[in-house]
Amino acid sequence: MRKIISLSITGTGLSIIVTLLSFTNTPAGFADTKKPVDDTPLIIKYVSNSKGPVLGYSARSGVKILTVNNLFFKDLNKNGKLDKYEDWRLPVDIRAKDLASKMSIEQIAGLMLYSRHQPVPSPPAGFFASTYNGKKFPESGAKASDLTDQQKEFLVKDNVRHVLVTSVQSPEVAAQWNNNVQSLTESIGLGIPANNSSDPRHGTVANAEFNAGAGGSISMWPGSLGLAATFDPSVVKKFGHIAAMEYRALGIATALSPQVDIATEPRWNRASGTFGEDPKLAADMARAYIDGFQTSTGNKEIAGGWGYNSVNAMVKHWPGGGSGEAGRDAHYGFGKYAVYPGNNFTQHFIPFTEGAFKLYGKTGKAAAVMPYYTISWNQDTKNHENVGNNYNSYIITDLLRTKYKYDGVVCTDWLVTADEAAVDLFISGKPWGVDKLSLAERHYKILMAGADQFGGNNDAVPVIEAYNMGVKEHGEKFMRARFEQSAVRLLRNIFRTGLFENPYLDPEVSKTIVGKPEFMKAGYEAQLKSMVLLKNKNNILPLQKNKTVYVPKKYTPAGRNFLGMETPEKLDYPVNMNIVKKYFNVTDNPDEADYALVFISSPNSGNGYKKEDVKAGGNGYLPISLQYGEYTATDARDPSIAGGDKFESFTNRSYKGKSVTATNSTDLAMVNDTYAKMKGKPVIVSVELSNPMVFSEFEKNANAILANFGVQDQAVLDILTGAAAPSGLLPMQMPADMQTVEKQNEDVPHDMKCYKDSEGHIYDFGYGLNWKAVIKDARTAKYKK
Repeated sequence: MRKIISLSITGTGLSIIVTLLSFTNTPAGFADTKKPVDDTPLIIKYVSNSKGPVLGYSARSGVKILTVNNLFFKDLNKNGKLDKYEDWRLPVDIRAKDLASKMSIEQIAGLMLYSRHQPVPSPPAGFFASTYNGKKFPESGAKASDLTDQQKEFLVKDNVRHVLVTSVQSPEVAAQWNNNVQSLTESIGLGIPANNSSDPRHGTVANAEFNAGAGGSISMWPGSLGLAATFDPSVVKKFGHIAAMEYRALGIATALSPQVDIATEPRWNRASGTFGEDPKLAADMARAYIDGFQTSTGNKEIAGGWGYNSVNAMVKHWPGGGSGEAGRDAHYGFGKYAVYPGNNFTQHFIPFTEGAFKLYGKTGKAAAVMPYYTISWNQDTKNHENVGNNYNSYIITDLLRTKYKYDGVVCTDWLVTADEAAVDLFISGKPWGVDKLSLAERHYKILMAGADQFGGNNDAVPVIEAYNMGVKEHGEKFMRARFEQSAVRLLRNIFRTGLFENPYLDPEVSKTIVGKPEFMKAGYEAQLKSMVLLKNKNNILPLQKNKTVYVPKKYTPAGRNFLGMETPEKLDYPVNMNIVKKYFNVTDNPDEADYALVFISSPNSGNGYKKEDVKAGGNGYLPISLQYGEYTATDARDPSIAGGDKFESFTNRSYKGKSVTATNSTDLAMVNDTYAKMKGKPVIVSVELSNPMVFSEFEKNANAILANFGVQDQAVLDILTGAAAPSGLLPMQMPADMQTVEKQNEDVPHDMKCYKDSEGHIYDFGYGLNWKAVIKDARTAKYKK
């Protein structure tokens, strides 16, 4: 239930409005935090300054309002006087330095923590399960917006103020949960609000229908490669602006994005999260993305472009994670090494130094930076350390902070201080290169390398131990100053976004903002702009509506997802047939069809490692293939450039001579079988690209090929039928074969021989067709190789 009470107060000679919002979704009691159960409703009070911000505070937090010169301020530390950090008239740096000076080492240590993933509500089982008063959520009687036992503990005991939010049940629940978090943090210590964050959450639900004028759960946009495929930074800036408004309505003030690594290694399984392989395009997209997220305007601006619509952007992954040897990823021990056979290390900085750190908007630079897990092999020319980037003082202090003058927050990637459990385990620590250091020593090394924050760590104990190590080595004055330095950086991002003045939300307002119709429409339009027409033989496209089509079912074998979790096999239509039927008549008999529509995904051969190979006497390493059929790595590097892990007794990670077949090889069979069944009638292929792929296996059997990077089925059909015209361009090269993939350098863009199709078109970076011809416009001129 929600109650709004408005009171007119004139006792100060200044008419103001106090609004009370009463929510009866009271969080579960604070039993494990040694606080009494609070059964009172959560009442949020708002006080409006005539020439200043609206102040929001919880009635049960103990915060009082101070009146100074007819202006209102929150007494967050409850000392009865106005401290500098409570004075919204002062510059952010003065406020942050004042607050940092008042914080205990334990409080600063908590500020340096970044929680593990927090779904709202918590699932009853799995990696992210938590409890409510000792019980699983379904059995607890708790509300979805209540705080878990673990959340209350790390907020109170460990002073955590940066919380990573994953799934949320609804915008209203997210807003209510945010209010519960903020009420708790406001009630303790110095009243520092929580800076909640999120990984990207605006991807598409493929089978969802778009209805103009209708809202949704959140606006849906193409994946990052799709945004890059527009070759239009204004689309990305618009996305950032809309996403920021939706984030703030969910209580999120920091985005763990954008991912701006240049994807110079085409086999890398995180290429889909990048803006492609071109440094200039990635830099322009990074700048637009961050300008959109961080910039507030009009009455939402507080100062310097920052304000109530601003979301801190944490750009990642410094110094670039797109050159993992043979395409393996550093979430795993078998992918910890980034290599540079083309001596092209510094080009990977460009999206940061020329994009994220040179914004057009007033906020100037990305608020935070996340280094990647990788060991940038032999790139530390000062200390000659081959350790993970998060531990490397040359990478962070000498390059990022000193050479490129970056003084924002540096937050480690998640779980870099925890122990490695196995070379092939995703949910495992990633202390690459520092395995022999203790937990506290790892935290200390990260601090001394120049980082400020520990991703995925809820526990303050090793941070405090690291502080004590620093006191022993450098003295207390030095170490106190080092901690306050990080505290100021972290606090800036909370002050600039207005959270100290008002961190609270009205759930009903949040409901109207997140997924509002105009946001859904903008996302859908971006999806249409992101698709790339690769082939259109005899101008078969656009298709005539209401013709009869044949859509083959797709077989998906059992496997494992990116997290290593098992996925079941299935045989089903790869597209929402109810939507297809709004465009065409549908038949299961190819003989009756005018066209065939075949929906496939780019080849997936795994992550380059299998335990079964070890059991068979091998080293575990396998090729990562970009083709569907069997591939034997006769041209693979031997020996590998880098290698070594505590679970391995060798350093040569070569897979030369080994073979793999894509787990979705049935996609290839689906195209070629359909071609045979259609007996010369048109076959139209829609392919979702997560990585570059080898098209030679089926291209000749397709009359048209339309590529996408994560869009709604309806958007594909709108392009195929001419409701919208194709305008996207390839953000990555498509290789002619796997031999060119093996021979390219992991760190160099644009260095593959590209596929040439039966129409004579070359699938190179920047290639795409419209209805008339190969696209040649201002975009292709600007971003030519």
